[in-house]
Amino acid sequence: MATETPPPAKHPASLPSTEEFTEVQQSAEFGELRRAHRSFAFPLTIAFIAWYLLYVLLSNYAGDFMGTKVAGNINVALVLGLAQFLTTFLIAWWYARHAAAKLDPKAEAIKSRMEGGA
Repeated sequence: MATETPPPAKHPASLPSTEEFTEVQQSAEFGELRRAHRSFAFPLTIAFIAWYLLYVLLSNYAGDFMGTKVAGNINVALVLGLAQFLTTFLIAWWYARHAAAKLDPKAEAIKSRMEGGA
């Protein structure tokens, strides 16, 4: 069964030129947006990778510690493994809040100015 291709999205009458994109990219406002993103994303990415590598290293080299029973058949390895999922979801939630509060308004202002030609 063939599906129809959706119609192309409607674009503003005049798209910004390459020079306008370059000008915005070099603006202080865009630099502030980039810094706001990087100052949040880079440290959290490094922290999560370190946390993940710690888990892997403990799993490989600290078997006795990871096998320590916490409650019933639940051991440290299971608790830390589930904590990996929990921190993934927490970071995603935290980033969504950060983006909605700090990044999206700045990006929307730049976008509307570019599309409006102001």
